Amino acid sequence: MVSDKYTTYFKDHSRVKDFAGHSSKVHTVAWSCDGKRLASGSLDKTACVFTLEKDRLVKENSFKGHGDAVDQLVWHPSNPQLFATASGDKTMRVWDVRTAKAAATIQTKGENLNITWHPNGECIAVGNKDDLIQFIDTKTFKAKGEKQFKFEVNEISWNNAGTNFFLTTGTGALHVLDYPKLSKVDELVAHTANCISIQFSDCGKYFAVGSADAIVTIWDAVEVMPLRTMSRLEWPVRTLSFSHNGRLLAAASEDHIIDICNVHTGEQVATVPTDNPTFSVAWHPSKLLLAYTCDDKDKYHKDLGNVKLYGLIKE
Repeated sequence: MVSDKYTTYFKDHSRVKDFAGHSSKVHTVAWSCDGKRLASGSLDKTACVFTLEKDRLVKENSFKGHGDAVDQLVWHPSNPQLFATASGDKTMRVWDVRTAKAAATIQTKGENLNITWHPNGECIAVGNKDDLIQFIDTKTFKAKGEKQFKFEVNEISWNNAGTNFFLTTGTGALHVLDYPKLSKVDELVAHTANCISIQFSDCGKYFAVGSADAIVTIWDAVEVMPLRTMSRLEWPVRTLSFSHNGRLLAAASEDHIIDICNVHTGEQVATVPTDNPTFSVAWHPSKLLLAYTCDDKDKYHKDLGNVKLYGLIKE
């Protein structure tokens, strides 16, 4: 069985390594499209970029400028030099790893919570606490449109083709909009409580939704139909990530584990023990290497700004 292969793999390569980068807790982590860099965003108002070198992460640069926490970040889908950050300071910033100064600072209409980059790289969507989503043209770095919602919007994402725009909502439903018209295509009743997180697999076959009901649903991304559910976690599922081959899904919450399942069967193939709630998980784009960040504290109860890696680093 596929499950047995991965269970054996993680049993043999279940190392966890910590890497310091921030002075306070880390909210978000993401890999560049080529897998050579990992970026993190923190409560300390900075973003850090690490370089993956053999068996470790080496801090390359710290990116300063935001006036509030960096709550979420996203890399350009095809340019490994660029990434964008969303902050509660009512700005969205685009950064080039070759310089510490922001390549662009875009004033937004609210305190930003989520951000996603269109698959063709030409637009960034950023959502705020008032459930307003703005669409930023990456050629002019100016807003090209916006959409206000009358319900709670949590996480946002385009599908892999960039033709549909997905919203997880506080109603327990998943809203699908046509892009670029932003007209409603579908409303999928996905969960019995708030839908929080959404993630599309790189292979284009699946997407997953995590909910406040502590359940993860895996969907067929082409037919937009639910395939299976996982209910091993006990707290709202705040973060999800598919492995590069689309066969594994990592899910995490306030539980003190990260659940890794076989996408095809829903069976658990590994767990990563954590001492604290997990904020963000991200599989490497070509290795079975999971980056994640937790609400860690030292013995004096001070927040730690660490990024962790799980799996086999050198292959």
